[in-house]
Amino acid sequence: MTLNRRVLNRTTLDRQLLLARSAMTPAQAVGRLVALQGQDVNPPYFGLWSRLESFTQDDLTTLLQGRQVVRGTLLRATQHLALAEDYLWLRPLLQPRLSRGLRGAFGGALREVDLDELAGLARAHLTGRTLTRTQVRDLLAERWPDVDRLALNWTVQAVIPVIHTPPSGVWNRGGAVPFTLAEEWLGRPLDAAPPIERLVTRYLAAFGPASVMDVQTWSGLTRLRPVIEAMGLRAYRDDDGRVLYDLPDAPLADADAPAPVRFLPYFDNLIVAYADRSRLMTAEQRKVVSVGSVVYPTFLVDGVVAGMWDLKDGVLRLRPFRPLPGTVMAELAAEGERLLAFAGEKEAEIAVDLIQT
Repeated sequence: MTLNRRVLNRTTLDRQLLLARSAMTPAQAVGRLVALQGQDVNPPYFGLWSRLESFTQDDLTTLLQGRQVVRGTLLRATQHLALAEDYLWLRPLLQPRLSRGLRGAFGGALREVDLDELAGLARAHLTGRTLTRTQVRDLLAERWPDVDRLALNWTVQAVIPVIHTPPSGVWNRGGAVPFTLAEEWLGRPLDAAPPIERLVTRYLAAFGPASVMDVQTWSGLTRLRPVIEAMGLRAYRDDDGRVLYDLPDAPLADADAPAPVRFLPYFDNLIVAYADRSRLMTAEQRKVVSVGSVVYPTFLVDGVVAGMWDLKDGVLRLRPFRPLPGTVMAELAAEGERLLAFAGEKEAEIAVDLIQT
């Protein structure tokens, strides 16, 4: 069976809670989405706001403070928010990717460093206490004074599971990043040998149908084809003949389902969840939205990326890729007003600048 882009688009939006705001609790939504990319503090809040019927900043902050949701290095070796119970198996599954990325980024600088020794020393420094990234780096530098400080700065979170504990990660709170041993923060050990099929199943439930390359792009893992092909999944093809896999009982959305405008924040995982992103945007738009390691905030019109947005200095700036009908601009403005209210921007304004792609 062949799935056209319209069906793929609507099915993706439905599973991402973007066709209609969901009545799920914030914790249920975080679990549904597997993880929320969280390099910056506020984007996970905006991402949940766009997907849930009822969501406040305090909802996510309470989950972080209550240790139900944690922030740490996960997918693609970047910071994510995930349910504590999911972190316990996600982190061990993703460890090979973290180790590989560390060697690729800092292999030369760490040539003389025994990473097992570094991991053990970092654990010793962190046992029973929380330290900032810089404090851990400086303690490790006492053992390796000639090693590049930037390499030491980023190595710890790649070799041992650490949680960035609150107030880090809560709305509008920046500052030094704290490190706490994950086992101590969660009060239990990480899973020793979680099945990789669990990762594939959770991905497809939130992002499917998708190809092997899509799963690998999202997770950062490689060599998943034999695993996926042996799982007894349902197989489709897209308009270009690529094989797409899905859970056997997962429904497909109606191609004619209406898709309201939605605002997606910086680094929203939906935008980076596929090797082939044609269900969401054109190749030209992708080049503008994803620049290096940055994924800019976007808005969706009729289910596809139609422009970018930013909120700065009391101005919500909309930057459509092409002129949009007045009815669509009115819908964007109304959703923008709701976004400003959520962000607590009481006297903000909305401005529009056209981008040519």
